[in-house]
Amino acid sequence: MTKIDTSRPETVLPTPSHTVGPFYGHALPFPGGGDIAPIGHPDTITLHGYVLDGEGKPLPDAFVELWGPDPDGNVPRVDGSMRRDTASGGFLGRNGVEFTGWGRSQTDMSGHWSARTLRPGARGQSAPYISVCVFARGLLVHLYTRIYLPGDEAVLAADPLLSRLDPARRDTLVAAEQGNSTYRFDIRLQGEGETVFLEFQ
Repeated sequence: MTKIDTSRPETVLPTPSHTVGPFYGHALPFPGGGDIAPIGHPDTITLHGYVLDGEGKPLPDAFVELWGPDPDGNVPRVDGSMRRDTASGGFLGRNGVEFTGWGRSQTDMSGHWSARTLRPGARGQSAPYISVCVFARGLLVHLYTRIYLPGDEAVLAADPLLSRLDPARRDTLVAAEQGNSTYRFDIRLQGEGETVFLEFQ
């Protein structure tokens, strides 16, 4: 085996380029991160979809964080619902009682994410929505968007944000109903069908 002298720059071989980090799949995921709704709650909905790059390819190590109000439109102001084993410090999951409105879902190898939460209620003049933050490999600044649920078209059309968007772009913020209180919401980071992203100042 040939040993390379790394003490001098001229003897060090160039390395192949690597994907820009940070890599969110390390240390940040936790079991049950997408289980936001208390078990058995009648207003539970399932959200799922894919995080896709500009070519439509799935991103296997992205995060989708969700924040949403309860069915009455109230933003939860309760302590966290995470439990730890007092002896080992290990994560035991959520307590199944409090609804904090927040969760984090990691995409799998096919770029798929899913979460169970409560159907959001309307707040002010806005149609009901769930706030989303996307973290992904090579994405140095995370992205914000919203998930609106389909339903009353007049309510959606009157929403202050949706009403300012071209109909084709507006559709990227409305989930597709799949029955059984399940909705699909794909997040396209760029290219054709790019999801509308929001800027906060």
